[in-house]
Amino acid sequence: MTSLRKFPELWHRLDVTVRDLPLGLLFFGASFMPAFHNRGTEIGGLPGRSFDALAVLAIALQSLPLAVRRRLPMVCLALVPLGFALDQLRGYHLLAGTVLPIALLSAGSHLERHRRPVVLVLSGAYVALAVALARIGPGESVADYVAFYLALALAWGAGSWLRYTRTLEADRRRRVAEDTRVAERTRIARELHDVVTHHVTAMVVQTEAARYLTAAPDRLDQTLTTVTDTGRRAITDLRHLLDLLNPDHGTEARTPTVGRVLTLVEQTRRAGQPVEFTEQGTPAASTGSADLVAYRVVQEALTNALKYAHGSRTSVQVQHSEREITVEVSTDGSGSRAKVPGGSGRGLAGLRDRVDVLGGDFSADPRAGGGFVVRARIPAGSSS
Repeated sequence: MTSLRKFPELWHRLDVTVRDLPLGLLFFGASFMPAFHNRGTEIGGLPGRSFDALAVLAIALQSLPLAVRRRLPMVCLALVPLGFALDQLRGYHLLAGTVLPIALLSAGSHLERHRRPVVLVLSGAYVALAVALARIGPGESVADYVAFYLALALAWGAGSWLRYTRTLEADRRRRVAEDTRVAERTRIARELHDVVTHHVTAMVVQTEAARYLTAAPDRLDQTLTTVTDTGRRAITDLRHLLDLLNPDHGTEARTPTVGRVLTLVEQTRRAGQPVEFTEQGTPAASTGSADLVAYRVVQEALTNALKYAHGSRTSVQVQHSEREITVEVSTDGSGSRAKVPGGSGRGLAGLRDRVDVLGGDFSADPRAGGGFVVRARIPAGSSS
């Protein structure tokens, strides 16, 4: 039973020519069976003829090229009609003559180049065959020849439709793959921004403050120690992120949660930012991705507070409920802008995307009396 289950997989691993060969051999062998003599396709009304050497050639030309109908559709399309013409002009009426629609369908599906010239050449060849049959035999009505031509055109059209749908599916898969790559690059850029910007901003602010502490060695040493600790945390977070990008690392993310918000608050305080932290409620048993998003909201808001409102009184409020996490970070506008490069706007835009994916609400607005306020309502329990 196991070998039978593996057979389809093993079969599809074979070269396409090997997989197509049995169909050609089937028609080749069946055409020699007495029961199928003069039972094949017939146009022109010529009387049946007994087998001879040319009949074997006609059978081979019509059936064996099916082995390359997908690998070399042009070769198949050249040999099969040639064998069909020999079959009809000699009056063999072979079973192999029924292969012509299969060859046309395959060519319509797999032929990539010179499709229109091929159609014109085949149409001209068919007209020439019809004229020849009308001259050497009793012939058929024009309507019969047209009907047979339309049947062949239908086979070609069916193959063209298969090719068209296959192309659409390939384009769809390429778009999905490209969208997936873009989404992954955006996610990586967002994670790097969240990790690097916060830690580096804190280090820059702390280093700037250290310039004015040369007369106070104890405070200078404490500030430099804080800078070192911040750098170590940045390296740790970057290692965790790089581990997630490693396909051999596994899929379990070692990401920070809202429970580590207090660590962010303490780090920001050591950078010289007065921060009040309030946490209310009990976290839900399962928060899904809400924990990480809430952590990132606080991280980005505190980073912006250090950059644009350094020294301002800052408030961080986190409220838990069974269904959501609510975060609010605000400054009073009493501080000054730190000497750090301006932002690109990617941080807030990334936060809005994160919250929107979970079905929450996000806003970042200036306050009437100065400063700014960032609010986020994040539904808990989603794994997006």
